[in-house]
Amino acid sequence: MDEAALRVDMIERLEHDIGESLGERVLSALGAVPRETFVSSSPYGADASQEEGTRALAPATVARMLTALDARQGDETLIVGAGVGYTAAALAEIVGARHVHAVDVDRDAVHLARSNLADAGYDAVLVDRRNGVEGLPEYAPFDRVLLEAAVVRPPRALIDQLSADGRIVYPKGTGVQTVVAAEPTVADREERGPDDFAVVEEAGPARLRAMLAEGERGGVERNRTRREDAERAEQGHFARAGWEQDWIDWDRQG
Repeated sequence: MDEAALRVDMIERLEHDIGESLGERVLSALGAVPRETFVSSSPYGADASQEEGTRALAPATVARMLTALDARQGDETLIVGAGVGYTAAALAEIVGARHVHAVDVDRDAVHLARSNLADAGYDAVLVDRRNGVEGLPEYAPFDRVLLEAAVVRPPRALIDQLSADGRIVYPKGTGVQTVVAAEPTVADREERGPDDFAVVEEAGPARLRAMLAEGERGGVERNRTRREDAERAEQGHFARAGWEQDWIDWDRQG
C-alpha cells in the first residue's frame, strides 16, 4: 500500500477516534503532508513517536489542535514547539508556508524540523531557536498561535502577540490536558493585560510534555549530582587535588 493510501486510512481512523468530522481544511492538509518524511517508524500509526530525541505528536492530537486553531489561508501563524516539523507542514498547507513561523528552545529540534520541512518541500516555513515563552515579537502580530507544549495558562508574551481577532490554542493542565482555544478580550495589544483573554472553545484530551524553560532539553537529568558528573566526564575535567577541591573548581567553571 502506498503512502497516499495510508494517509487516507489514517484520516478515516482519525474521524472515528475523535468522534466527529474534521473540517475540510484540516482533512486536506493531513492528506497532503507526507508524514513518513517526519516520522520514520510507523508514520501512519495512531500513537506519538520519538524521532532523534524529539517527540512527534500523534495524528489525532495534531488534527484536534489544528481544528481548534481554525486557521485560514494567509493567516500569520506561530507554532511554539517546532518538534519534528509535521504540524508546521500541515499548517503550511492551510495558510501557506511563508505564513508559518515555528520556534523551539531545543537546538537539535530546530535543526531536525528545518531538515524535515525542506525534505518535504516546506522550506519556506521559518524555524528559529527561541525561548517559546517569549514568542517571536519581531514577526507579531499573529492571527493564530499554537502551543505544542502543555501549560496551565498561556505565557503573557504570546497573548500580547495576538492580533485583535487572533486565537491561541494550547493544551491546558498537567498529565492529561484539555485542548483550549482562547482569544484576546482587548483589541489594543499595547493595553492588553495578562488576564485579557477568554476561552472560546475546548476540545478533547491531549497528552503533551510541559513547556521547557530556556536551557532545558528533552531528557534533561533532574538529579544534580548525576547531571554534573556527566557534564564533567563530557568535558574531560579530572581532579588535580582530591575530589573536594575538584568539586569547588567545577562549580567555578560552571
